[in-house]
Amino acid sequence: MDGVTYDDVHVNFTQEEWALLDPSQKNLYKDVMLETYRNLTAIGYNWEDHNIEEHCQSSRRHPRHERRHTEKKASAYTQHGRAFAYHIHSQRHETIHTEEKLFEDTQYGEAFIHQSDLQIHKRTHTGQKSHKCNQCGKAFACHGHLQRHERIHTGEKPYKCNQCDKAFACQSYLLIHKRTHTGEKPYKCNQCGKAFACQSAVQRHERIHTGEKPYECNQCTKAFSCHSNLQKHKRIHSGEKPYKCNQCGKAFARHSYLLIHKRTHTGEKPYECNQCQKAFACNSDLLIHKRTHTGEKPYKCNQCGKAFAYHCSIRIHKRTHT
Repeated sequence: MDGVTYDDVHVNFTQEEWALLDPSQKNLYKDVMLETYRNLTAIGYNWEDHNIEEHCQSSRRHPRHERRHTEKKASAYTQHGRAFAYHIHSQRHETIHTEEKLFEDTQYGEAFIHQSDLQIHKRTHTGQKSHKCNQCGKAFACHGHLQRHERIHTGEKPYKCNQCDKAFACQSYLLIHKRTHTGEKPYKCNQCGKAFACQSAVQRHERIHTGEKPYECNQCTKAFSCHSNLQKHKRIHSGEKPYKCNQCGKAFARHSYLLIHKRTHTGEKPYECNQCQKAFACNSDLLIHKRTHTGEKPYKCNQCGKAFAYHCSIRIHKRTHT
C-alpha cells in the first residue's frame, strides 16, 4: 500500500473550522469520509496499523456513536470489497456468495437465505396480505410486490433495455425481454421439446398437451388455458373496447384488432399469398384466401353434410333448413 494512504485522502478540520460548518456541510463531510473508508477497504488497506481515532480527532467532527459506526463500516466486511455498518449486515451479505440457506419452512421443507424471505413465504400459507394499494384496494403479502403493483397506476417503468430502450415496471420483465435480443430460451417443454424465454410461457404451452383450461368465464362457463385469453373473452359480455384508433376514434376489444384496423388508414398489407401474390391486411384474411387455391372447405353442415370454404357461407346455408 505504498501508492495511496489514508493520510493522502483524509480531510482534516480544526475545532474552529468544524464549528463554522452548517449541518449539510457536516453531512457531506461524513458521506465523503465513509466513501473514502470503503474505497481504501476495497483495495486492501490495513486498518490494524492505523489509528482512525487519531484522525477523527475525537468529538470535534463526529460524536462518539457516529465515529464508532464509521470505523465498523470500514472494517466489518472486506472479503468481497464491500463494507457494512453492522456485523449482521456483513453476515447477511456473505450468504449471497455462499448461497447458504439458513432459514427453513419446516412445514413444507423450503429454505431461504434471509429470515425476511422466510416470513414473506409463510404468508403464502396463511393468506396474510398486509400491504394494501390505496388506489384500487388490492392487497399483497410483501411491500415489494405492492411497489411493483403501484407502477400500474403511476405508469412508472424504471427498468430500461439498453438495446432497444423499451422500459418495464419490474426487473424480472426486463430480464425476460432481454432474451428477445439474445435468443435465449432456457425453459423447455418436457413433452415436445419446444423452448421458451420464460417459465410462465412453457406452463401455458404445456396445457396444449394436458388440455387443462383453469380459467373459466363466470358468465358463460367457457374456459381458457391462460388468464389473458379469459380477460379478452370477458369483453364480449361487458362490451368493453379499451383500444381506440387515434385517427378515426373507432374502438376495439383487443389490441391486435386495433393494429389490423390501423392498416386501413396506412394501406399496409403485410400478408402476401405465395401463389398469386395477392396481399392482405391481416393473416386470417390470407388464410381464407388460400382456400381458393387449395379447395379446402372446413365448415360442414351437421344436417346435410354440405361443406363450405367460409364461415359466413355455412351460416347462410343453415337458414335453408330452418
